Amino acid sequence: MRGLRTPRGWLRRVRLPRTRRAQRRTFQVVMALTVLALLPATWLNASAGPRVRTVADVPAAPVAVVFGAGLWNGEPSPYLAHRLDAAVRLYRDGTVRAVLVTGDNSRHDYDEPDAMRAYLVGHGVPDRKIVSDFAGFDTWDSCTRAHRIFGVDRAVLVSQGFHIRRALALCHAAGIDAYGVGVAANRDVTWAYGGVREILAAGKATAEAVLRPDPHFLGPKERGLAAALR
Repeated sequence: MRGLRTPRGWLRRVRLPRTRRAQRRTFQVVMALTVLALLPATWLNASAGPRVRTVADVPAAPVAVVFGAGLWNGEPSPYLAHRLDAAVRLYRDGTVRAVLVTGDNSRHDYDEPDAMRAYLVGHGVPDRKIVSDFAGFDTWDSCTRAHRIFGVDRAVLVSQGFHIRRALALCHAAGIDAYGVGVAANRDVTWAYGGVREILAAGKATAEAVLRPDPHFLGPKERGLAAALR
């Protein structure tokens, strides 16, 4: 077909640097671009790393914020279940007095917060101590809505280790004094994907921390968390 070029034909048109000077410059440019690409991830790890703790040693706070991590047939995925198990322990140990579950409910047939609530209730957390944010479409939305809509000023964040530093950095930018519990995860394909995704998401997170945009959906302030803490 006309207009289509074969990969081999395209490669023939690419001219690689032939002189040592040109090769050295190309290498320097590639290295500079690599460093620039990794700077946001480096910043996230350096700024948030000291605040990553375990369930046993994380400082007490009024509320635990649990981020959604997908559903399987309407039930929390294994990764999300591990986060919720950590929140159950935090509540049972008295480290937190309420739990804010934040996730995606953009479709009628997909409701992360209600599935998270049902799991927590099934594991002994009283329903009145659980508050749901149905518009936590991404990490920044969850963090800024936790502060602006639900009045969270201090919290324990719960997520997997590969995500918790980004959550901490964004919640700090949103105005929340937080420590994070990095939940362990099996080193499977999902874990590998999550690690790569975090590197790619670091640039977006850096921009959000600086610009502090409104979430996709803001809405009125909620009093549910204040009631749960009473």
